[in-house]
Amino acid sequence: MRTRFQGDPHRPAYHFLPPANWMNDPNGLIHWRGRYHMFYQHNPNGAFWGTMHWGHAASSDLVRWEHLPIALAPGPEPYDDAGVYSGIALDDHGVPTIMYTATSGPQSAPSVALAVGDQDLVTWRKDERNPVILPPPDLDLTGFRDHTAWREGPWWYQLIGAGIRGVGGAVLLYRSQDLRSWEYLGPACVGDAAESGTMWECPDLFALGGRHVLVISPIPLERAVYFTGTYAAHRFTPDGGFRELDPGGSLYAPQSFRDARGRRIMFGWLREERAQAAQIAAGWSGAMSLPRVLSLLPDGGLSQAPAPEVETLRQAHARWEGLALPDGRPVAPDGLRGDRLELLAVIDPGEADAVGLAVRAAPVGEERTLLLYERAAGRLVVDRSRASLDPDTARDVRACALALAPGEPLRLRVFVDRSVIETFANERACMASRVYPTRPDALGVELFARGGAARLIALDAWEMEAVTA
Repeated sequence: MRTRFQGDPHRPAYHFLPPANWMNDPNGLIHWRGRYHMFYQHNPNGAFWGTMHWGHAASSDLVRWEHLPIALAPGPEPYDDAGVYSGIALDDHGVPTIMYTATSGPQSAPSVALAVGDQDLVTWRKDERNPVILPPPDLDLTGFRDHTAWREGPWWYQLIGAGIRGVGGAVLLYRSQDLRSWEYLGPACVGDAAESGTMWECPDLFALGGRHVLVISPIPLERAVYFTGTYAAHRFTPDGGFRELDPGGSLYAPQSFRDARGRRIMFGWLREERAQAAQIAAGWSGAMSLPRVLSLLPDGGLSQAPAPEVETLRQAHARWEGLALPDGRPVAPDGLRGDRLELLAVIDPGEADAVGLAVRAAPVGEERTLLLYERAAGRLVVDRSRASLDPDTARDVRACALALAPGEPLRLRVFVDRSVIETFANERACMASRVYPTRPDALGVELFARGGAARLIALDAWEMEAVTA
């Protein structure tokens, strides 16, 4: 399979993914004894969802990963013989501990189970007292799964994603002093089904910039969103409505952790946006986003920036400065082509209505993906309407708010990694998308302006090191 993967034009080269087969949610992210550990939902039996295990990898720099043996597998215990699903990794006074969602069949409610690892986090032993949490019997739930936890003094607190029938998504709060005996404290936050979905998957609650942030992946919204607000007296109170974490169409089920340097780092699952048959034929499915360092903006929004470690992947470099961008005439910087790039473009929009980049562009535009700023709408757009000639791939237009102040240039930092495009703009907008060009010459990069002339202040481009096996 690795020989076949070497010729795969869509398999990412510097975004993390397993050696083969299916991957979805990041799980158990932890910085342990100087190494970063990533666990993830994994089906080792094929490039399709099912038979869920915990895959495992470790890294010293967040970008170059060593694949390790599968950490958790279903069974033989009956409480988790149908799958070991999403969860977290904790440092319990020096004892590495996993808490995960255990399933035992379609007619049984999920539960919470615990496993303890060795100091290398390679071998894990399930606790004989499992399951350690069952769903509250007095709630009519549409779902009960996925975890976030933290310590306050002698207490561990844990939120579990849920949905209350006829009400909406919710996070349920528990506490424990030993991670085995848990007291149910009630819902910490409940949403309105019409606004924020009927079930909140993959909750993540953390303090940031003097506020608290609650990230959820609601059903049926099929996107990751977040609230900022206040957590006090066992309740989370949002400041207002939710915001979308990444409107690019692919990112889902993100999880964050704090590393030894105090940074809040997030990874998210980048879903495939092509037919299931194509995924199975390829022999792999799913990738992780680049590691993102989170901070809070003055307006309460989340800023997501690629971790500085990503810059260690930079190789050959080229730079262009002071290029005119005439209205309606794309400019292709001489020699700039590739499907494994980092691009840093600073553009003065001038009087143009829209400015931006085209990537993965075929010579006469049969295939291309547009990344553009629209002045009047005040938004960043990822236009995949011509990203691929394959009708069974995503070919839509995605957008998020981005209003530039008078005189502020557009700053686009774009990571092109075969089928992955991650776009960061002005430190306050972020979109990750998947594209699947069919033409081997869809490698071009172009700059453009519409509705008026603009000017490229500077463009830096790097070829990126291939680190994915």
